[in-house]
Amino acid sequence: MTKTALVTGGVRGIGWGISEALAKNGWQLAVCGTKNAEMVADKKSELEKFGPKVKYYQCNVAESSNREKMLIAIQHDFGAIHLLVNNAGVGARVRADLLEMTEENYEWLMKINLTGPFFLTQEIAKLMIAQKSKTPDFSGCIINLSSISAAVASVSRGEYCISKAGVSMATKLWAVRLAEFGFPVFEIRPGLIKTDMTEAVTEKYTKLIHDGILLQPRWGLPSDIGQTVVTLASGGLPYTTGQVIMLDGGMLVERL
Repeated sequence: MTKTALVTGGVRGIGWGISEALAKNGWQLAVCGTKNAEMVADKKSELEKFGPKVKYYQCNVAESSNREKMLIAIQHDFGAIHLLVNNAGVGARVRADLLEMTEENYEWLMKINLTGPFFLTQEIAKLMIAQKSKTPDFSGCIINLSSISAAVASVSRGEYCISKAGVSMATKLWAVRLAEFGFPVFEIRPGLIKTDMTEAVTEKYTKLIHDGILLQPRWGLPSDIGQTVVTLASGGLPYTTGQVIMLDGGMLVERL
């Protein structure tokens, strides 16, 4: 049976690496983003070359009305959703000291990075549970993308760090709640990944990599994340749920 994955923010950066890896491995894809369909038509075509059915939905996950509209469309187009990858997210709108952070910027980021994904997970979980009641052998999985910023404090983008720490706890909460249905929930915690989001700090972090901040001295790639998602979603890490999968090149390994 061909399975369907919903990947939020799935046409750029880490999300693109995830979508591409899933498509290569035969997953049908429901991909969403904030751009209109015409702007991502080439990306959609690239994914379709791998064979599976691909649909793109314009959706701001921070808006409940957007999520509702998207889920109605996905159910119509695909039926069941077997995998949710909560990848969509933004960086701090303005890098500012904690003493200067504004409530407006804090709430804007939190709604996109934490509130939206949490309630999208709630909605998808209900659909998965309903599907399980109709089809006992149905298998579901949820994967959240956080960041090393869930554990490493950056005072110039505190709202981002707080949002990713929240994603980490949400992973544990959903793992506990969905265990009775056999749906594993995982957190992937990337480190330094080469995407458009890190372009502004490429020089800074390339130097840190050269100076030994990582045990594996290279930038991470979106394809690294994609390969990990495929492994988790296909049951490649059995007898586990609620766990953090570190993809940071060994950055946070304690050492003397």
